[in-house]
Parts: sequence; structure tokens; C-alpha cells
Amino acid sequence: MHELVIRGGFLVDGTGRPGRIADVAVDDGLITAVVDADSGDDIGPAVRVVDATGRLVTPGWVDIHTHYDGQASWDPFLTPSSWHGVTTVVMGNCGVGFAPAAPDRHDWLIELMEGVEDIPGSALTEGITWDWESFEDYLDALDSRNYVIDIGAQVAHGPVRGYVMGDRGAANEPANADDIAAMADIVERGLRAGALGFSTSRTPIHKSKSGELVPGTHATSDELFGIADALARAGHGVFQFAPDHALVPRDEWPWMQELARRTGRTVSVNLNQPDDAPDLWREVLALLDTARAEGLPIVAQVAGRVVGLLMCLEGSFNPLAFHPAYAPIAGLPLADRAAALRDPQLRAQFATAPAEGGELYTMLVLDRLDKFWATEDGDIDYEPSADDSLAATAERTGQAATDLMIDQLIANDGNGIVLTPFFNYAYGDLSFTYEAHLHPGTRMGLADAGAHCGVVCDGGTPTFMLTHWTRDRTRGPKLPLEHVIHRQTRETAELYGLTDRGAVVAGLRADLNVIDYDHLTFGAARMAHDLPAGARRLVQKAKGYDATFVAGVQIVDHDEFTGELPGRLVRGPR
Repeated sequence: MHELVIRGGFLVDGTGRPGRIADVAVDDGLITAVVDADSGDDIGPAVRVVDATGRLVTPGWVDIHTHYDGQASWDPFLTPSSWHGVTTVVMGNCGVGFAPAAPDRHDWLIELMEGVEDIPGSALTEGITWDWESFEDYLDALDSRNYVIDIGAQVAHGPVRGYVMGDRGAANEPANADDIAAMADIVERGLRAGALGFSTSRTPIHKSKSGELVPGTHATSDELFGIADALARAGHGVFQFAPDHALVPRDEWPWMQELARRTGRTVSVNLNQPDDAPDLWREVLALLDTARAEGLPIVAQVAGRVVGLLMCLEGSFNPLAFHPAYAPIAGLPLADRAAALRDPQLRAQFATAPAEGGELYTMLVLDRLDKFWATEDGDIDYEPSADDSLAATAERTGQAATDLMIDQLIANDGNGIVLTPFFNYAYGDLSFTYEAHLHPGTRMGLADAGAHCGVVCDGGTPTFMLTHWTRDRTRGPKLPLEHVIHRQTRETAELYGLTDRGAVVAGLRADLNVIDYDHLTFGAARMAHDLPAGARRLVQKAKGYDATFVAGVQIVDHDEFTGELPGRLVRGPR
């Protein structure tokens, strides 16, 4: 008799094969049988049967680009990922993390993470336990805890450079041969202890809270190759990095090719579409084709939706804060600020910028109102039409666009949200994203769950991939359901060597979702003050996850946690 049978669901198993009605049996945390309804076979009795009739059954999502490095030391529930059917996350991306950590570097590491990933420093200061110094100690600390889902960690360049080189490393001074050897030793020991990869950042937009570039931004090829050789010696690990988006093909590609060729390790580069180079992605995809033809393991991570700034009065990007007229009310409680912004005389000042002190407001707000969109009751349209922008709406209705913006910001008791794209919307739609997700050299990533707490809310991207791309999209073609599920299950798991999961196949881990696909949706995006020290973050829960299982243990029941914590640290490839 099986421990659990999920019966009669529409199974899309993560392998890419067509979906079908099937029963799934689970025993001792593993999938032990999958029986198609048209086979005529019976899967047998079970202690517990979940009726999945009319439901979509999938593997649990594997999100390879998260930033839970600090949160994992205090939060067993790892939200928002666990609200959205994710059963495994990989953290330590983009060169930032919290190990190794010399005792006198804690504040510096917090400022680095706060600046790059917009995670409130107050939350990190109060929440992180710091019961480690070396990276191996960090993994041991994580391994001593129970979680709702599985977690994997990467060694990040920033803390390694700071640990080895001190202030020289923090200041991006060149590393000498001894520095490189010491860094490579830390990375190799971390990999042998169970790290899944190494990450670095080479983009000028990644800066600490104090404005310093992430350590390693200007690292030479000698430093990069020296560290990558540690991956080769360890025999596993992905080399992940955030590039300067204007330079990837022209300047970064040669060392990427050489690194992949000499180590045999996969190079994973972030790929977005910036407004100032809207067609650069085509060159990157062509280079990926070249790498594929040469047998070089180079892939590009792409996001699932527009990387949009969610602007609100309590967020990291409040468009009114760039205008001098906002300063007198900036320190008021939220309700009082919202009330003050109903004053017609104050509102009128935001329609123009003063001659002095208004240049930034003009550039970031007045000149971009054709790329600002209001949201409805917190529900965000991530593929909006230009006809619905604040500027277009103003022209159509005769209202001032800045009045429309203020009305939106003060809606819902001052919790209204305005969306503006940051990446991936240079064409005014998601056609770049569509093409990128069909390319064999790309991988699903960049949701940044756990990060960008005051301006981005993309931890729910795995849910969005189903709701928008396979079901609801109207401004272009949809993506096949089987393709999307494969993209964020087996394909992402295999990238990091986690071949024990990501597909509903006998012998693999019973990480599973049972989803009310027809009604799957998001709740309203809102600002919550639920981090340590009462720090804020934007959150958006899903509605429609009837059940999520991790190693056969049900962690979610109709969008609510069961209280079970079967998740563990994943040490190394499986």
C-alpha cells in the first residue's frame, strides 16, 4: 500500500512530454509509480489519496536565482518562494552573500547586500545569526535548521574578496597571485563542503549602500580563471555572474569562452534587455548558438516578465520624492502624507519641476510618464499597452498625468502602486522575453526572490509563468504549458546538477504541486512590515496552490502552510 496517491490529475511531468491524466504514487519521500489513465493499469491503494481531478499536477518549481542568504538564517518559511509552488531555491547569486565573514566585516557585508539587493539593513542586522565565519561553517549553520523547502548555496565573490584582501578587496584593487590562490582555496573548500557554484558581478549598477562597486566588478581574467579552476578541481559548480549589459558580447565573451573551455564548468550569465541597447540580446543569443555548436557549456538566465519598478509612497522608489515639494511631508506618517497629497495646491507643484533641484525629477518622472502605468487594486499588468500609460490616459481624459500618478499612489490608504519598466520592455511588450524563453541556450531565472524588497516583487514569477505565458497573454503568442513547466523544473534542476528532482518520474524526489490552474492568480501586491525590526518588503501571494509537497510531505494546503518543515540544505549535486 502506498503512503500517498495523487489521483486523476492532469500531469505535466517536467520532462517536456505532453501532459496527460495520470495517478502518482509516493513512498518514503520518493515518487514510486506514475500510471497513465489510458494504460488500463491501477496504481494500487494508498493510506492517503488526494483527488486531483480537474487539477494540474507538476513537479515543484526549482528557482535558481534567489537571495535568501540572510533570510535563511532566521526564516524557516522562505517566503515569497514557498507561496508560489517553489520547492528548491538556489541563493548566493550576483557576487553577494554572507560567508566567509570575518567578525569585523559583518556591517560591511550587510551594507553590500542592502545596496545591491535592496534588502533592509535593519532586518539583516537584527535577523542574521552570524553563527559562522568560514563558508563551511555557514553551510553547517544552514544544515542545522529545518525549512519549508530545500535550499542550495553558492560561494559569492564579494565576501570572499573582502575576507582575503580586506579593504583592498572591498575597494576593487587588483588581486595578486597570493590573493587569487587564497580565494580559490576558499571557493574549492566551499564547493567540496556542498556549495552549488560560485557567483560574481561585473555590472556598474551593483553597488553597496555607500556607493562602492561590488568587490570583483573589475576582476582580471587571471583572478576569474584562478577561481574557476577551483570549480574544475572540485568537479562541480556553476560559474554565475551579472554582466555589464552593454559589454557582454563585445568584451566579456572571450573570457567566458576560455573559462568554459578550460574548466568544463557551466557559465551562467544574466541576460536582460536594457532600453539603451534594446537589440543586444539578439547578439547574445547568436553567441550562445556559437557556444552550443562548439560544445561549450554557456547559458544565459532570463527573467519571466518585465523587471519593473513598483513605485509607492513607502517603497525604495517613490517618484514624488525626487521633487522638492515633497520634502516638507516626507517624514509624516503614511496616512498623513496621503492626506496632504489631496491638497490641490500641493499637487499642482508636481506638474512641473523647479529650475533648481528639479533636473532629476524631470528625467526620472516627467520625461517617463509615457512609461508609467497605474495598477488596479494591487493587481499588476506586467505587459501593459502604451495606450494605458499615465501620459496616454491623461491625453485621453484631459487630466494632468501627475494628478493621475498621485491619485494612484494615495489609493488604498496610501498603498497604491505605479509600475515602470527597468529591464525587458524596450519594445513596449514582452516579445524579447518570448523569444528568449524559446532559445535552447537560455534558462529560467532572475526572479530575485528575497531581494529588492522595496521596489520589485518578482519572487512570484514561477506562478506568473503559468498565469501569463500559458493561459492569459493577449499581446502576443503564448508559450506551451509543457515547455514552461520544463523550464522551471527539470531544466533548472539539471543546471545545478540536482538530478534527483524536477520531474514526476519514478525514483525521483516527491516534490510536487497540485494546482487549480483555471483559477490560479495573484493576490494584491502590498507593502508588509514583517521582516525583523519591522522592516518592509513588497509581497504578493498566490491563490490556487491546492497542495505543495516537499519530499512527499505536504507543506501547503490551499495556499496556507501546514506547518511542516521537511526542507533541508542541499549539499552539492545529486
